[in-house]
Amino acid sequence: MNSKELLSALIAFDTTSRESNLQLIEFVCDYLAKLDVSCQLIFNDERSKANLLATIGPDDRPGIVLSGHTDVVPVDGQNWTVAPFSLSEKEGRLYGRGTADMKAYIACVLAAVPALLKAPLNKPVHIALSYDEEVGCLGVRSMLSELEKRPHKPLVCIIGEPTELKPVLGHKGKLAMRCDVHGAACHSAYAPQGVNAIEHAAELIGELGRLGMELRAPELCDARFDPPFTTVQTGVINGGKALNIVPADCRFDFEIRALPAQDPWQVAKQLEQYAELQVLPKMHTVDAESSISFAELSAYPGLVTDANSEAARLVAKICGSEEFSTVAFGTEGGLFDAIGIPTVICGPGSMDQGHKPDEFVSVEQLDACDAMLARLIQTLSSH
Repeated sequence: MNSKELLSALIAFDTTSRESNLQLIEFVCDYLAKLDVSCQLIFNDERSKANLLATIGPDDRPGIVLSGHTDVVPVDGQNWTVAPFSLSEKEGRLYGRGTADMKAYIACVLAAVPALLKAPLNKPVHIALSYDEEVGCLGVRSMLSELEKRPHKPLVCIIGEPTELKPVLGHKGKLAMRCDVHGAACHSAYAPQGVNAIEHAAELIGELGRLGMELRAPELCDARFDPPFTTVQTGVINGGKALNIVPADCRFDFEIRALPAQDPWQVAKQLEQYAELQVLPKMHTVDAESSISFAELSAYPGLVTDANSEAARLVAKICGSEEFSTVAFGTEGGLFDAIGIPTVICGPGSMDQGHKPDEFVSVEQLDACDAMLARLIQTLSSH
């Protein structure tokens, strides 16, 4: 099967993160089995989802990881003009959920397997497919634990997130948090007798904004990133029952997208300290049972790969470009890097199309990715 045929097959599986990815994983296993390539599956606790690892070439030395995530974002509420889980082609574009982010890369990797098997590889190639990347890079963690157990840690990881096949060496890290504010309800005519959870949550959100502005100081910026500073934002807030009731509860979710050199937990700790020292005492003067709690929703580290590293040089060679850049979105790259596997982001398509209705990847980009992987095979076959 060529990359377009494989992409069509992959798009047909609804692997929205809330759904199982097992049908897609079983398809890949069957495809590889027919080529005499064995797979290792690493399941979640419920065995409803799985990561896949497959190795081609010599297994007695470090090699190259070609990594991609199998899950996609929802299509709910989006105005699609084509069927999202059926590949459509029009004017050189291939439409469907996940075409850009990032099943096109997976399709090209799978299409390259016959050539990988025929080549006299001097290093192994590991195919690594994960689940639940879109909801916090969750699945890849157990796969990385498996890679760490192996006697030969991979030299390089190439993650095929859509970069228009331009090598990307860096992205920000992310920490997503939830704050629950519990106050005391009463009739709004006697508002001072209650503890208004929404108002105190608003005070905390205001402090978040202030902390975010501090992070824009020139000495904290990194011009390689856009925006060049760590960002803080509140994305979800819920609270209150009726206008004539002082609300007892309010919840808000916020995120910190941190430059790789900065620790997002420092911002979270500053907010927690502000809550404990400035907000809670005021709440307790009215009701001693009032509380504020924080919980982590998800987190992944940032990525900065040395432009002079073996990973960067390899990808520059197969891409034909030494113009490295950064991206605003996050990837699993920081997690690979954290266990000592230098990582570069490089894949077909553009994130400008990702997560949108009528998501697409161009046929030209698909062909170019096939050519890039052919150059990788040639490079790994040289002596």
